[in-house]
Amino acid sequence: MSKIILVMDSYKGCLGSEEVEYSVKEALLERFPECTVKCLPVADGGEGLLDTLRKVSGLRCVDVEVHDPLMHVKKSRYGILPDGETVVIEMAEAGGLSLLNEAERNPMRTTSFGTGELVLDALSRGYRKFLIGIGGSATNDAGMGMLEALGVSFYDKEGHKLVSSGEAMCRIARMDLSCMESTLSECMFKVACDVKSPFCGPEGAAYVFAAQKGATSEQVKALDEGMCRFADVIYEGLGKEVRNVAGAGAAGGLGGALYAFLNAELVSGADLILDMVGFDKELADADCVITGEGKSDMQTLMGKVPSKVLEKARRLNVPVILLSGKAENKESLLHAGFSEVVEVTPEETALDEAVKPEVAKENLRLAVCRLLLK
Repeated sequence: MSKIILVMDSYKGCLGSEEVEYSVKEALLERFPECTVKCLPVADGGEGLLDTLRKVSGLRCVDVEVHDPLMHVKKSRYGILPDGETVVIEMAEAGGLSLLNEAERNPMRTTSFGTGELVLDALSRGYRKFLIGIGGSATNDAGMGMLEALGVSFYDKEGHKLVSSGEAMCRIARMDLSCMESTLSECMFKVACDVKSPFCGPEGAAYVFAAQKGATSEQVKALDEGMCRFADVIYEGLGKEVRNVAGAGAAGGLGGALYAFLNAELVSGADLILDMVGFDKELADADCVITGEGKSDMQTLMGKVPSKVLEKARRLNVPVILLSGKAENKESLLHAGFSEVVEVTPEETALDEAVKPEVAKENLRLAVCRLLLK
């Protein structure tokens, strides 16, 4: 093989995209020193979006203080693209699952309020164009918190004002937009989604993602029922149907809120970043592509970076190897078109050991060695 492209998403909570690619590149060149290995750090709208764009576009960051998913004050940031006009917000910077420890994870309690604060800060500085990446969230409040920060009020059926959380979202019966930030009408929003999930229902935000954010099976059911009711309230108040919009279920329904309330355009985050890093151009003379993420399963095929890499590469008949920390549903992933599905972490390795950066780097090296011996 004369040219290999590495397009690795981050191994969340362990290694960034660039670190994963560097480890894989070292192992490849150790065996094939004459090979050309091209690294393209990427993100899909979740964690790593700001850092990826800073590397490929010269984005600069603005530091701010906002509230995290449990309303604790934290330092955060957003970015400004080189055009000097476009704000890039990474939802995970304010509402990410990685901001909470295991015991704190509960989407009935968490809120997207901090994301709204990031938007407000940028508005106060005169910005009106936004790119918002909404992957990696700890929330399932359907954007209620973000909207609350932007001046929208919500009430239950008894007329009591609600304070944003997943549990409060389940009780929304009415909303009041009279105090919503007026400058939002001057803005353009593009949303980089990491999945194509609809707002609610069997394939929606709650049923597919809430459990990994800490929800019990009973809470998953309650959250989905709440989102279905909220979808009705949105339709009654705004005349917009969000239930089946692709990407509306991203970040626990934040995609749907941005679409309905802020007229946002929902796009594939992976496609957006792959275009920005020039993947198609690099693909033209490539012999192989290696992609991957921390964990691959059926959700991978719902719009994550590896699935988008595969989609583009198959058009040119370039084989794609999936190299992920963990890999479930291997047969389905192979059936989707990956030429190889390689699991980096040995089965006997405990998770707390596997996520140690040095352990992960060594496991990556060994996985590449196994791959090259096939």
